[in-house]
Amino acid sequence: MELLVISLLNGLSYGLLLFMLSAGLTLVLSLMGVLNFAHAGFYMLGAYFGYSISALLGFFPSLLLAPIAVGGLGALVERHLLRRVHARGHVAELLLTFGLSYLIIELVQLIWGRAAVDVRIPDVLDGTLLHVYGYPFSVYRFFMIVVACAMFLAIWLGLTRSRVGLVIQAALTHPDMARALGHDVPRIFMSVFAGGAALAGLAGVIGGAAFVTDPQMAMAIGNIIFVVVIVGGLGSLWGAFWGALLVGVLQTLTVAVDTSFADLAQQLQALLNLNTESPPVALTARLWQTPMSALAPLLPYVVLVVFLVLRPMGLMGRRAG
Repeated sequence: MELLVISLLNGLSYGLLLFMLSAGLTLVLSLMGVLNFAHAGFYMLGAYFGYSISALLGFFPSLLLAPIAVGGLGALVERHLLRRVHARGHVAELLLTFGLSYLIIELVQLIWGRAAVDVRIPDVLDGTLLHVYGYPFSVYRFFMIVVACAMFLAIWLGLTRSRVGLVIQAALTHPDMARALGHDVPRIFMSVFAGGAALAGLAGVIGGAAFVTDPQMAMAIGNIIFVVVIVGGLGSLWGAFWGALLVGVLQTLTVAVDTSFADLAQQLQALLNLNTESPPVALTARLWQTPMSALAPLLPYVVLVVFLVLRPMGLMGRRAG
């Protein structure tokens, strides 16, 4: 019970980090219809920009300056690259962002090197907030939860309760009418893409201090972000929120369960008074003895397959037609 509680708290913080990263991708996809394969690259740039700015000015200034820098790069990408291929359809946009993701990885390796950098958590956030039955829950993970919830509230209020959000939605759904009313539609498109990149940069600053910051971090988390977006429902901000929590909590719980399927079956057998035997096949027997934590990296993709089979529109998505 104690391990379950602390694993749920850690899963909540990890899931909200996934949401911070998937929120920008969801906004760009829902508002612009662009599937940005370079989004994880912007996340990695946010982590490295945060590392460099933290070394000069401190951690908290990097929370503001690094997302602004990444958002500025996103604006340049939309203005000078993505806008040029927008008229050619989604395939051209996908190929452009796919190639850009590899270009970002190579640039990061040229500037910061191939080894992981040492990102330090500030002293004010480096400690234990509380102990749950003897298990520590860190201040920094609570900070991650607060920042993610504040970001979600700001995005939701900005899009649904402000004039800027209404103008953005009008420009993206009825661009000719918005242009006739005097709004600069291309600039709005650029602002939306830059905002999505800035959100990825903010997630990079937060996640870079919590996990490893190295040139492989974009590849490591990029696939999981697309799983979150698909499971939540393409283009749904609420869906990305619940999908991130689902994937984050399930994966954290699986990592925390340090027992094999055979041991779990024996525990269920003793609990339910069942009579079961281990599978005799060698390959199945080896899997039967594998710890559940070893299968944690596969769990997001198992969840993806289950949703594609049972609910292809995702948690909050709408069925086409």
